[in-house]
Amino acid sequence: MDNNDAAFVGSIPDYYDRGLGPVIFTDYAARMADQVAKSNPMRVLETAAGTGIVSRVLRDRLPAAAQLTATDLNEPMLAIAKGKFTSTDRVDFRIVDAQALPFADGAFAAMVCQFGIMFFPDKPKSFAEAYRVLAPGGRYFFSVWDTHRYNGFARVTDAVLKQTFPDNPPGFYRVPFSCAPIDPLKEMLIEAGFTDIAIDVASIDKSVSDIGLFASGLILGNPVSEQIRARGLTPEAVRDQVREALISEFGTNPTVVALQTIFYAVVKPR
Repeated sequence: MDNNDAAFVGSIPDYYDRGLGPVIFTDYAARMADQVAKSNPMRVLETAAGTGIVSRVLRDRLPAAAQLTATDLNEPMLAIAKGKFTSTDRVDFRIVDAQALPFADGAFAAMVCQFGIMFFPDKPKSFAEAYRVLAPGGRYFFSVWDTHRYNGFARVTDAVLKQTFPDNPPGFYRVPFSCAPIDPLKEMLIEAGFTDIAIDVASIDKSVSDIGLFASGLILGNPVSEQIRARGLTPEAVRDQVREALISEFGTNPTVVALQTIFYAVVKPR
């Protein structure tokens, strides 16, 4: 694994938000926000908030008086997130490590993390911290990607990287899809103390209106771009290869790609 697998810096956040957001994040963000908001929690923590794709929808779904605390380890990502809110929105942005949360025990009624667990080096510690900061009866909602088999965009992109760098392919596209096996995460959650574990596989056939912008997001919108530079090529050259591979696999604009994720909802017992 490369050292910068979670380094979303420079121009990466913008490509992430514009290139990847509309295709692979927004639909699942709406689903996640709806789940969290069902119980009308008044104190909500989001970790790995990124560019605020879930945060914005969640803020719209929560009661007006609810307080949302949106956190991420990468300041450049949160900088974009902040631009999606006004001064009247009840959102507090914090640079926070999800494995060492700087919040009091029982501080939140609900917690949410969309597609962040995979990047946490110490996942059991992150679950223990989630358990600690939730109030008794509090709920933790998070999601992870299923395997490349069910997410063809990732399989195609990873194949291009392996073909381009056969001796030392960038490892980034293994990381976001590394938590597809259910049993290891379930055991970690049980060990942390959570109960009422609900697991749901969610599939979407997603329309893509701009395959070129999507390809830019897949290469320029995450740390794989730096991994490519470190190997002596420009990310833009590889982006063009990915675009052609996506067109070959899925067709030209507009096209449809299949997405599949796994949603978890767990409870801290009273």
